[in-house]
Amino acid sequence: MKKQIYKILFFTAVVGTLFSCDVEEFSDLNNPEVDAFGENLTRGDLQDLIGGIFYSSRATLGTYYDDCGVIGREYWRFSSSDPRFTSDLLGGENAILDNNTFYITNPWASRYRTVKNANLILGFLEGQDVSAQFSDAEVNATKGFLQTFIAHELLLNLNLTYENGIRTDVADADNLGPIVANTQALANIRAILESGANNLGNGGAAFPFPVTSGFTGFDTPSSFLSANQALAARVAAYQGDMAAARSFLAGSFLSLDGAALNTGIYHTFSLAAQDLPNPMFFPMNATTAGARIMEPSFLTDAEANDTRLSKVSERDDEITLDGLTGNFDVFIYPSQEAPIAIIRNEELILLYAEANISSNPGEAVNALNIIRDAAGLDPYTGGTDTASLTDEMLNQRRYSLYAEGHRWIDMRRYGRLDQLPLARPEDDVFTQFPVPLTEGN
Repeated sequence: MKKQIYKILFFTAVVGTLFSCDVEEFSDLNNPEVDAFGENLTRGDLQDLIGGIFYSSRATLGTYYDDCGVIGREYWRFSSSDPRFTSDLLGGENAILDNNTFYITNPWASRYRTVKNANLILGFLEGQDVSAQFSDAEVNATKGFLQTFIAHELLLNLNLTYENGIRTDVADADNLGPIVANTQALANIRAILESGANNLGNGGAAFPFPVTSGFTGFDTPSSFLSANQALAARVAAYQGDMAAARSFLAGSFLSLDGAALNTGIYHTFSLAAQDLPNPMFFPMNATTAGARIMEPSFLTDAEANDTRLSKVSERDDEITLDGLTGNFDVFIYPSQEAPIAIIRNEELILLYAEANISSNPGEAVNALNIIRDAAGLDPYTGGTDTASLTDEMLNQRRYSLYAEGHRWIDMRRYGRLDQLPLARPEDDVFTQFPVPLTEGN
């Protein structure tokens, strides 16, 4: 009974920052429930604990996407009960990004909760003889799966704090590594993915646990390895290492097929009592109590007949809050049960284009034209110099990956934050969030 109680706590403990001294979920790491896993991890236990990973990795995702989408000027997040969405995040007059406020503390805590959960499972696997329950291949497969999730969660937090850094060495909760800045953090995240890839490559034919429907087609160690490599390609591009990005893409699920843009791995949601709804859903014509309103330049800057404009929907009436007026809702997710992509092929094609701009501009154009054709646009006719192709690549990423958490990061890594539109003269574009107050030094 104690072991089952702990499994429930592990599954549902998704709030509170990892390093805060007042977190209660794991206040006694030597209690009998935790020790039971360390002494006798069964197949059923592992399945339940992996369920906790799927749960915590989705917690407060809406806040993460709002952080990126609002600062990246993709949309405005209206919330009449919390003006910080339209003041702090937009850099309004005298605004600062608070290091002890929900828009950084909540997503930060949720991502590190997943990391901690994954590290605990790794500790259970490594701290005992599990050969009676799991083959060596199954242990490797599980390690590779968990390492991939750890790397992804760390990357999301790094996307927010950037040069302010994150902790990547957190396996030992009693001996945490230092906060490291962007360059070192990316290198560490890439190393975690590479270690995970090695384990997945030795992971045999099947995982010893079920995965969600969002991983259909990526539900074996070998097929999930291609998702691991896709995430590694994203990291390499963030590092500016385009040769490595091309190499990782070669091992990913990249398909230069305009009909396969949505192939990928996804978070799934439902309205079941023990599950989470899609946090990015608002009904059309939502009120200022809660709405995501398109930043107008998304429409005015678009090429004629771009089918990706269907990601926004014209409202019946204009809506205004805090001096911001819009008449289009963000409507990418049509229900509370719609999935959210972790990474998908449309991004991979654009990463492939980006990785080839300097080394093979003709191939970059070919990739960009796959995206343009899928969006109903004519082939690219601009220059093939690096500057022109970079402009085109960033523009296609803007529309293909709209409201998926990329625009702010893309403009930042290319030094173009000053090109983002400002709706009010007192607004500004922040480069990064502060590390949460609970982190200390």
